[in-house]
Amino acid sequence: MHHPRIVTTLSLVAILGACQTNPYTGRQTVNLLSEQEEASLGEQAYAETKAKEKPHIITSGAQFDQVQRVAKAIANASDDLARKRGEKPSFQWECILIDSPQVNAWCLPGGKMGVYTGILPVTQTDAGLAVVLGHEVAHAVSRHGGRRVTEGMLTEYAQQAVAAGFSSSSPTTQTALMQAMGMGSQLAVALPFSRTDESEADHVGLILMASAGYDPKEAPKFWQRMSSKAGGSAPPEFLSTHPSDETRIQNLNKWIPEAEKYYKTGAPR
Repeated sequence: MHHPRIVTTLSLVAILGACQTNPYTGRQTVNLLSEQEEASLGEQAYAETKAKEKPHIITSGAQFDQVQRVAKAIANASDDLARKRGEKPSFQWECILIDSPQVNAWCLPGGKMGVYTGILPVTQTDAGLAVVLGHEVAHAVSRHGGRRVTEGMLTEYAQQAVAAGFSSSSPTTQTALMQAMGMGSQLAVALPFSRTDESEADHVGLILMASAGYDPKEAPKFWQRMSSKAGGSAPPEFLSTHPSDETRIQNLNKWIPEAEKYYKTGAPR
């Protein structure tokens, strides 16, 4: 059996070696997963989703063409920016369109994307869809998924260490402590992405859509439409994975001048 102090020391060494910096924002985070491990998890989730949604996957038509066109443009922009940084693109891009009323889209680690038809009335145009796919691809290239898994792993380590450290305490004390940590993990880990991740995805997504040749000024317009569709039913910001609509739009307007530097040299591809 490992001594808690030894386990903690080994964990700290691993953490110090797993720091990563987002090349777009400079934000530093910890990620214990490799890019290959993330991509493998993404492939598995993608295969499961395609099998589940097979009867509802659209493979032709105007909506399909639009989704493929915009997804390809965002993917190409991401790869081009990686090459300019001296990196070799590693994502295997693919995108499916799913017939569903869900107002949603996603991009898994490794580059597999999905768009639900329910979001298309809100995106309206190629540029509107580029806002969404830019945001989702930004989550993937910023490796937010791996970071969330890492947070879950670190929370588990912390709970084990606390349990070992308080093993001599009364059962009531131990139970209360673990419940308190469980509440912390619910707010900090169980939700898909933190508000910080979501804001970073907005920021990076704006750069991606602009680099793909779509006007970044369309981003605040899309989120205004999304806000109107929600009709005030969104959860309070402090318990939501997304920034409030007002905060999001303010941030996007602040980042637009930076994104426009990419837009001036971009063209839809």
